[in-house]
Amino acid sequence: MRTYHCFWLLFWAGQPHQSFLTPLSKRTSGFPEKEKVLVLSGSSRQDLHRSKRSWMWNQFFLLEEYTGTDYQYVGKLHSDQDKGDGSLKYILSGDGAGDLFIINENTGDIQATKRLDREEKPVYILRAQAINRRTGRPVEPESEFIIKIHDINDNEPMFTKDVYNASIPEMSDVGTFVVQVTATDADDPTYGNSAKVVYSILQGQPYFSVESETGIIKTALLNMDRENREQYQVVIQAKDMGGQMGGLSGTTTVNITLTDVNDNPPRFPQSTYQFRAPESTPPDSPVGRIKANDADVDENAEIEYSITEGDGYDMFGITTDKDTQEGIITVKKALDFENKNLYILKVEATNTHVDPRFLYLGPFKDSATVRIQVEDVDEPPVFSRPAYIMEVKEDVPINSVIGTITAQDPDAARNPVKYSVDRHTDMDRVFNINSGNGSIFTSKPLDRETLLWHNITVIAAEINNPKQSSRVPVFIKVLDVNDNAPEFAMFYETFVCENAKAEQLIQTLSAVDKDDSYGGHQFSFSLAPEAASSSNFTLQDNRDNTAGIFTRKTRYNRHEMSTYFLPVVISDNDYPIQSSTETVTIRVCACDHRGKMLSCNAEALIHPTGLSTGALIAILLCIIILLVVLFAALRRQRKKEPLIISKEDIRDNIVSYNDEGGGEEDTQAFDIGTLRNPEAIDDNKLRRDIVPETLFMPRRTATARDNTDVRDFINQRLKENDTDPTAPPYDSLATYAYEGNGSVAESLSSLESVTTDGDQDYDYLSDWGPRFKKLADMYGAMDSDKDS
Repeated sequence: MRTYHCFWLLFWAGQPHQSFLTPLSKRTSGFPEKEKVLVLSGSSRQDLHRSKRSWMWNQFFLLEEYTGTDYQYVGKLHSDQDKGDGSLKYILSGDGAGDLFIINENTGDIQATKRLDREEKPVYILRAQAINRRTGRPVEPESEFIIKIHDINDNEPMFTKDVYNASIPEMSDVGTFVVQVTATDADDPTYGNSAKVVYSILQGQPYFSVESETGIIKTALLNMDRENREQYQVVIQAKDMGGQMGGLSGTTTVNITLTDVNDNPPRFPQSTYQFRAPESTPPDSPVGRIKANDADVDENAEIEYSITEGDGYDMFGITTDKDTQEGIITVKKALDFENKNLYILKVEATNTHVDPRFLYLGPFKDSATVRIQVEDVDEPPVFSRPAYIMEVKEDVPINSVIGTITAQDPDAARNPVKYSVDRHTDMDRVFNINSGNGSIFTSKPLDRETLLWHNITVIAAEINNPKQSSRVPVFIKVLDVNDNAPEFAMFYETFVCENAKAEQLIQTLSAVDKDDSYGGHQFSFSLAPEAASSSNFTLQDNRDNTAGIFTRKTRYNRHEMSTYFLPVVISDNDYPIQSSTETVTIRVCACDHRGKMLSCNAEALIHPTGLSTGALIAILLCIIILLVVLFAALRRQRKKEPLIISKEDIRDNIVSYNDEGGGEEDTQAFDIGTLRNPEAIDDNKLRRDIVPETLFMPRRTATARDNTDVRDFINQRLKENDTDPTAPPYDSLATYAYEGNGSVAESLSSLESVTTDGDQDYDYLSDWGPRFKKLADMYGAMDSDKDS
């Protein structure tokens, strides 16, 4: 249905004056309830006249979502100055003018060109004006009017989430809050019931319910059990128009999860369990596993296992595997099939986290019986003790029995056992054992002073099955007997002054004994019988294991007797009594008036206190310096040896000058005068191939004449070198590149020997003197080999 809004623009000619706008009353339809008067100054005359009513307005209302094919009619503007002759032109401006809203400039009809949506823009404010088409001047003042978009129910309710997730504990009471859902409607909440939303549940009954106005979901069924069903999917509908027929609706899904509570006790799937354990099972080893089932999860399913009673209460233990919630039965003590082969235990499983709200369901624990059968295995022999301690005197004869080891087979067969000593623990084979009865006896003499304790290991093995063996430590203590005589605590060498007085103490003696004495040693000192009467000294026993040597006479003469040897007998008080004779060396020395030794006749006496630390360091430094000097001298001596040490190392020493002359006419390339005048040679120039042991003065030879031929010069030098002790002991070939007036001997070098087709005769080398004897022997031997 179309609604027509008519507006009249009335113009009264007269004196212009200020206009006033009266308020507009509220409209509920497109037709005016009453006229509104707009007073305008619409004349261009200079005189002011009071005008009558001018623009008369209504507030326009326009339905949204218009679906017609034509433009939607809004209303009409009209001025009372419009005579219908087309002299006036209507102009529209403001929100959507010219786009959403157009006006017929001749008739003033306003139309909407597009379908409008209130949810996008609910109000449009526009301005209207009538102008003279010819002059373009307004005939009425510009006035403002409003177009309100009237709402229709074109938006369904929308939930804030597509999917809701919630959780509640299982076994919750009826009416427990779960979650609240919210839906909004974009329609105008102030107009009708288009935006009034009502909630209802489409899926999820009879477990849950929803409040129609608030959207709060609550539990509707008592004692919902997670173990029966954990997940629920609830569909909630939100409908506008207050839920009336024809209203639009939207839905959402709510996923509800029941969380676990400890409402299920643990239960063993069977009442009796049976396990087998070999008697050789070591302690803390597992025997078997048992498990009580609990329908709960996480901490509500945690179980603690314990052994409450049974004859194996102290033989077995049980622990809980936290990952699998299993009870692991372990061995606490060593099992023995021969003593007991069956154990019966009562095992209890208890929840660690109990919820007091569900104690009415019964005790949250369960029990089962466990039977453990011990199996017989072939066990190694068992010793009567874990370790043996024996004592033996050090003077016992060889093959004396010092103790017996006992071991037996714990099995019912009682297999015989043989014994042996682990030789890794008795490398010297001091002890041995009877393989049949286990008696240990000595095989070598014992000495307590050498080794007090002997720690050996005895092996007991079954004769029928030697792999079944056991070991036991045996600690043998060697007891002391008085078999060592006392002796001086140190070597005593003292002196007596020539001017000594009688009864003067010159030395205090003390003794030690290697033997052990439980009551303490008691030594006695005395002079040997042969020295008791004729000695120049006396000995006094102090009865405290010390004795003093005193002079018997006044004055001693070192020229008559420079050294005295005083034999002293030392005895102990143990049984049997042991004694020894020790000798004290006494030198006669010259002393000053204060008794300080000056010198002795035989040799300087080292003072008992020894050298000082500074003196020892000085002596040590001197020794080190001497060693360094000796080492340097040896190295220098080694460097003097010739480069060719071996007698077999015979080779040519070719000295190359690398001098290429300028031809026959070049007389400046090489000065032959150096050969003719040996004095031109640097006297200090030494050979580089050896370090001479003795520097011989160079032998001066007569200067050769200038007209002497080089051949004669070389022969002269050759004779001189044969008699020169400083000449090298091997060939030394110096090539001068000059052969004189034809060389008869040609080259003496063996480098060109390989180019000679025939055999050479080296007998002439024997005529060259002792220096060439080695070469003559070598090449002569080669010729003899070829002939043979």
